[in-house]
Amino acid sequence: MRITTNQLYDQNIRAIMDNQAGLADTQLALSSGKRINKPSDDPVGSAKVIRMTEELDSLKQFQRNNDLVTGSLSQQESILRNMTDTMNRARVLALQAGDGLLSDADRKALASEIAQIKDEVFDLMNSQNADGDYYFAGYQSETQPFVFNPGASGNAYTFQGDSGTNEVQLSGSVTIRSSTSGQSVFEDVAARRNFTITGSSGITVDYALVAGQGDFDKFYRNNYDPVTAANNNYQVSVISPTQVQITNTGTGAVVATKGYTSGEPFTFAGIDFTLTGNTGSTLNFQLDAPEKKNIAQTLHELQAVLSNENVSDSDFREGLSDALVGIDNALEKIGFEVSSIGARLNVAESVYETNLDLEVATKEARSAIQDVDYAEASAEFAKQEAALTAALSTFPKISNLSLFNYL
Repeated sequence: MRITTNQLYDQNIRAIMDNQAGLADTQLALSSGKRINKPSDDPVGSAKVIRMTEELDSLKQFQRNNDLVTGSLSQQESILRNMTDTMNRARVLALQAGDGLLSDADRKALASEIAQIKDEVFDLMNSQNADGDYYFAGYQSETQPFVFNPGASGNAYTFQGDSGTNEVQLSGSVTIRSSTSGQSVFEDVAARRNFTITGSSGITVDYALVAGQGDFDKFYRNNYDPVTAANNNYQVSVISPTQVQITNTGTGAVVATKGYTSGEPFTFAGIDFTLTGNTGSTLNFQLDAPEKKNIAQTLHELQAVLSNENVSDSDFREGLSDALVGIDNALEKIGFEVSSIGARLNVAESVYETNLDLEVATKEARSAIQDVDYAEASAEFAKQEAALTAALSTFPKISNLSLFNYL
């Protein structure tokens, strides 16, 4: 084959340029520590590296999410534990107030401490994070969830937030609740179940109070009809000098028959009755509809009862009973939420460790594909350097060959 002088030059220049390009690529790999510096170095490997890098970015975001939600949940747990301690103190004071030997001054002293506890609970319900958002306002995090209006005709404490809760993603398949609404924890606390006397005929009520709350609650759960209000009405009838009969006036069913002596106490479904009446006398009462009460409102009403010097003995006992049941139900609600936070913190910790393991494994896999083998690259660099040196050395000799040298 005939090779012209131009071809000879072009081939040698191309060989030199190729050697220089290869040497530059190898030098870049050695300096960057990466075998793949552009997609053309390894198209398949480059695609894998991109996917792994994206996965690592996602893991980093999940870990940031985890750090934030863990801090928030820990803060909420601390708030609720402080509230538990405070409410337990209020419960002790309510029990202490039931001591019949306390004077009006003693009751006022207890009322003063209850007022301080109430204010502390109110502040805790309106707790904020470092950004100024309210923990227990639901989706309305910029709005103070609980407000106090002492002149209100109804409850003095009202809720302004909503029932929303936030979710945070900790991995590709795990999300946990990062907040709770004050409506579910503080607002919707079951109040004490009770009854109301609706009428009587020929009978005097000396005493009628729920003394056995557990027995009354059991009867209430088994018999309260939320659909038909008439089925919650009962009548106590004196059927003889020694017996009374309790009838559900809505259904007509006889619920119980009790021994009776006029002016002497008897008990039905946890209710202590002392009635004065003869055969044919009747007393009507109804099961009150279930209510929910803000825990600060419960303390507010307890303070009012303790401060009232003119309160009757029966109203005072009712007030204490309402407060004790309300406090116990509030503590139960708070306890459930603390347990839930603990479970979510455990999940967050477990997912955090799993994400760390995944991050290490992904980095190792990416390194195996992307990172350079320095021994191999160094040997390749030396070989390419020798080839380039040879090409540069021989090209002048070849370029000087010409028939004119022999003419």
